[in-house]
Amino acid sequence: MRTTLRLLSLGFIGLAIALSVACSKKVKEDKNAKDGAGGEEKAAISQEAMTFSPTGSDSGSIEGLSTVHFKLDSSLIDADARKTLTDNAGWIKGHQALTIQIEGHCDARGSVEYNLALGERRAKAVKEYLVSLGVDSKHLTIISYGKEKPIVAGESEDAWSKNRRANFVPLSN
Repeated sequence: MRTTLRLLSLGFIGLAIALSVACSKKVKEDKNAKDGAGGEEKAAISQEAMTFSPTGSDSGSIEGLSTVHFKLDSSLIDADARKTLTDNAGWIKGHQALTIQIEGHCDARGSVEYNLALGERRAKAVKEYLVSLGVDSKHLTIISYGKEKPIVAGESEDAWSKNRRANFVPLSN
């Protein structure tokens, strides 16, 4: 009985040590990747052909990929948005090695919950329209930020109209 308990005890200690070593190695690898301290992971990242602003089409620096805007309390794709999305669809089809994250945004009015739901409806409407134009849905993801990430600060119709949007962030696969 004592021998069995000792073996079990040693087994648990060995498992704890193995987990500790594995976890500390992972932390060190993650730290090296963040610090840029020469590992293979850094080399793979530095060989990426394209880099994009994390604000995506909101940055205005991604030629061929534009932000669409919405009317107050609406997720309907209007004529201006259809034109923009048709152009965006061509860009997305030409960059199939990327996944495009569609971000739904709202203006500052309304509750957090309401705006998160509206932002999601906007992102879904944009995704559905792009899919209807022949974009493969597996290259599209959606997220809603509601009113949490305004592009323009202020309490005016001009600021609010710029914040009611769906923008596009290219992500590597």
